[in-house]
Parts: sequence; structure tokens; C-alpha cells
Amino acid sequence: MSRAYRHNLNGSTLEAGALQMEIKDITLRFGGVRALDGVSFNVAQGDIHAIIGPNGAGKTSLLNCISGLYRPQVGEIVFHGGDRGDRNLVRTKPGAIARLGIARTFQNIELFRHMTVLENLMLGRHTHMSHHLLASFLYYGPAQRQEIRERELVEEVIDLLEIQAVRNKEVGALAYGFQKRVELGRALCMQPSLLLLDEPMAGMNAEEKEDMARFVLDVNDLAGVTTVLIEHDMGVIMDISDRVSVLDFGRCIADGAPAEVGSDQAVRDAYLGQEANA
Repeated sequence: MSRAYRHNLNGSTLEAGALQMEIKDITLRFGGVRALDGVSFNVAQGDIHAIIGPNGAGKTSLLNCISGLYRPQVGEIVFHGGDRGDRNLVRTKPGAIARLGIARTFQNIELFRHMTVLENLMLGRHTHMSHHLLASFLYYGPAQRQEIRERELVEEVIDLLEIQAVRNKEVGALAYGFQKRVELGRALCMQPSLLLLDEPMAGMNAEEKEDMARFVLDVNDLAGVTTVLIEHDMGVIMDISDRVSVLDFGRCIADGAPAEVGSDQAVRDAYLGQEANA
């Protein structure tokens, strides 16, 4: 990875280890159902922060609150943007959250299947393009120069994720594992300060999981991008995470280092019990 790419990929101006996001007493209700019930924890700049828990624990709901798809009835999500200042994401629209440098992938792949890999990745640069619509349509002058600049970063993402061979293929024709890489790549092309990954390894075989874990670590190690990760594979979580938060029935029942969380009896009872006692 080039030095320029290392600088460009991470949109944060915070120092490593600084407080980047505070989740404060988040409560989300759907009618009489509490999907989240007073959830609180912090995320530090440069960490891989995993969120684990049984199915229905509220993990994806929490990511939806961070990215602005859901608006909780109670609580705050304070994002510390460094030079951009602090922002309460609960009061911020999804488009503005994306412009703050918060990118995400989805549990179910959300790509444009009839567009090529390269075209999908270029869409990840949309929040950084500022040229006039007419100039974009005619592709001349400033619009042309800007697209060339944006294309340079996209090419580095292609190299990082090892998808050179499929760059001009339609996404819908790709194997599932490659589609997952493309979705990660599109999020990286947004120059995220904070990367939200919703089960990036779901449905993958062992080799594909190993590749994806390596890519997540590369993004973190080489560029220092903070990653909040939902994943069910506990082996992967314990290997790559700096910190783990555990949700159960919408409540945060544990938060700490992987080894600490893995030995917590409440966590073992709620989520790891059968595996731990096997």
C-alpha cells in the first residue's frame, strides 16, 4: 500500500486511541418491543471493535442507529470528527453521516448487480465529487480531472482487495466471496473515518473468511481506520478484535478486551455457553 493511499484512506484526523464515538444510553423501540435498551459503550480511534450477541440481540439495529437508518427514542451517539468537530448522529440525516466519513456494508449485499466492479467502486467516491452535473455529463475540464484523481484511489482499493481480475465484470456474475469484497471496497472508497461492517464473513467458507479477516486487518494496520464489526464467528472475533461489546436482548451485558469478554460468565451463559461447554 502506498504512503499516499495510507493517508487518503483514513478520513479521521484523530490520534490513535482517542475517543472517536460515544454511544450513550441508546433505546430503540418498535411499538412495544425494545430492540435496544439503554446501550452504552465507547469506540476508540484505530480499534477493531466487535459487537457480538445472539440473533435478535439488537446488533444490526445499533448499526442502523449509527448510520442514521433508525432514530432511537432515547440517547445520543456522539461522533468526534477531529477537525470537523463533534456531532450527535441521532440528530443527523444519513447523507450527512456519510459525508462525515462513516461508511458501512450490509448483512445482505447491497450492490448494483448490473454494473461492473469498477463502476460500483466509483460510486463510493460520490460524496467527494463536487463538479457540476453538466460538466459530469460532458466529461470535460474540471470534471474529467477530478474523476482521474478519484480513480487513483479506487485503483489502490482494487489492489488492496485483490480484485484486479474481476474489475470489469458485472457484480451479479461474481462469486459470493468476491461480491463481499466489492461491497467492502465501495465502503473503503468513501475514505471512512469509521467503517461499519455487518457480518462481512456471513455465508463464506473457511478460505474466504480467512481472506476477509486479512483485508479487515490490513485496512486497520496499514491505514488505522476504525472498524465496528458484527460477526458470529467467535474465532475470528477473538483473533482480530481490540475490544468487544456484547448485546443480549437489546442490552449491553459486557464490554472489554476479547479475552476478558470471553471469560465473562454472563457472556458464556448468553452466547458462548454451548460452545464453551462443548
